Amino acid sequence: MNYDKLVNPTVDMLPPSGIRKFFDIVATMKNAISLGVGEPDFVTPWAIREAGIYSLESGQTYYTANSGLMELREEIVRYNKRKFNVEYDAKTQVLVSVGGSEAIDAMIRAVVCPGDEVIIPEPSFVCYKPLTIMAGGKPVVLETKEENNFRLMPEELREKITDRTKLLILPFPNNPTGAVMSKTDLEAIAEVLKGTDILVLSDEIYGELRYSDETHTPFSAIEGMYDRTVIVNGFSKAFAMTGWRLGYAMGPERIIKLMTKIHQFGIMSSPTTSQYAAIEALKNCDNEVEDMCREYNYRRRVIVDGFRDMGLSCFEPYGAFYVFPCIKKTGMTSDEFCNRLLQEEKVAVVPGTAFGECGEGFIRCSYAYSIDNIEEALKRISRFVSKHIKQDLI
Repeated sequence: MNYDKLVNPTVDMLPPSGIRKFFDIVATMKNAISLGVGEPDFVTPWAIREAGIYSLESGQTYYTANSGLMELREEIVRYNKRKFNVEYDAKTQVLVSVGGSEAIDAMIRAVVCPGDEVIIPEPSFVCYKPLTIMAGGKPVVLETKEENNFRLMPEELREKITDRTKLLILPFPNNPTGAVMSKTDLEAIAEVLKGTDILVLSDEIYGELRYSDETHTPFSAIEGMYDRTVIVNGFSKAFAMTGWRLGYAMGPERIIKLMTKIHQFGIMSSPTTSQYAAIEALKNCDNEVEDMCREYNYRRRVIVDGFRDMGLSCFEPYGAFYVFPCIKKTGMTSDEFCNRLLQEEKVAVVPGTAFGECGEGFIRCSYAYSIDNIEEALKRISRFVSKHIKQDLI
């Protein structure tokens, strides 16, 4: 068989995720430490696990509605009203998905036609660009900069808009930088979008993980943005439920209806056990989320200080659970730094270029790991940096 003639060339040309490469290597390396994967080290809170177990014991093992259990959709609506003061209709404006990633895929496919332009701020999560390409769209990269705290700047957004612009991805709090957008920042972006027909996919999976005095503001809560915004969120990060594979989207009825159609034919429905567990998470686990957030904040301070103490500049992240230190003083590329660090000190981190070309000169480290692992990793990285730092670049 000549598979080169048979496979989809668009999919064939896409590179694999740059995150998993180092994770796969470190899994086979004795005494290695990984700060590479954005997965909470906390076990899913017991009340959530118990709810999932009870659903199985009571025989809840059937398909749910395509959009998800009505009880869960109603709880999603109540939770977002209670936490973020945004209101949605559980019947028509909510879709329960298989993780936030499926919701992102469905939203892009629901609105992007061949040739449509999608503005993607980078560095950002690895899936936006490939999913846009697979939908036939054209990714338009908007580079966010360290001097702007990796925020999306309104004047830079305005320069990227053309008559082909269909969608803006708004990935804040941000993976990999940990950057956040304040309400004032979001209002400035909204001013640029007013008078256009540009839709917004606001990926708010890290919305509950904020470390500044200002709480998270959903983009749909900004004046004039409700009817153009689809919010994607989920349970993996804040509730430590990565393996449960459950997310959701909230947005205009017309778009959610299209997303549900894609979900219906491609997925059918999200895992039933996970949905019952998620109901408990939303109802009764605020305290557990707050406890985990406090611990992340402590680790955040340790890891930021650790990189600064070894002579590397490190942007102050106020969201998610990542740091994005600059490694240019070593004279290495991001990929070279990560490969050599793994071989010489057995520490896995992710090159900044995994999140876009503008990530060159940076690495991403997750602090969703135990403090013992973080402190040991920092010792090894410091030893590595002290050997390789270029004095003429200091």
